[in-house]
Amino acid sequence: MKKISIIGSGGSGKSTLAKKLEEKMRIPAYHLDALYWQPGWVETERSKWRSIQEELCSKDEWILDGNYGATLDIRFKNSDTIIFLDINKFTCLARAVWRSIKSYSKTRSDMAAGCKEQLDIKFAKWILEYPTKNKPEILNRLAGLPPEKNIIILRSTKEVEAFLKVA
Repeated sequence: MKKISIIGSGGSGKSTLAKKLEEKMRIPAYHLDALYWQPGWVETERSKWRSIQEELCSKDEWILDGNYGATLDIRFKNSDTIIFLDINKFTCLARAVWRSIKSYSKTRSDMAAGCKEQLDIKFAKWILEYPTKNKPEILNRLAGLPPEKNIIILRSTKEVEAFLKVA
């Protein structure tokens, strides 16, 4: 595992897993939210966003955490390992709410400068709808990848902890 993509719902633990893998494996982790969002929650222009990810994926080793469905093709093509955190939607929502309370009005280390923590109804709704709206497409895309790709689906905190012990 040298080129790792971590995907999953908001609140599933993508950034936390990326940080732990970075520490354990000594592979640099890049948090896509921190690269995508500009100060004040301004989005990066689409072609520039693709270029940023293509540049990251050209490196010898990396861990990328984040979804961004329009650019999954870049990461899936270049990843040797894809980790899908398929965590219960209520666990994800509880984590997102807790993170928002804990970091309210601050900028987290895995976010871009000038993007203070927030939780709105739209994000909460996205988390709750993720299993029916996003997960089927993710699973279809994963199923269509070549067999040499290492696809890991983790469905609980216990499975994530067990994975970290052997990674």
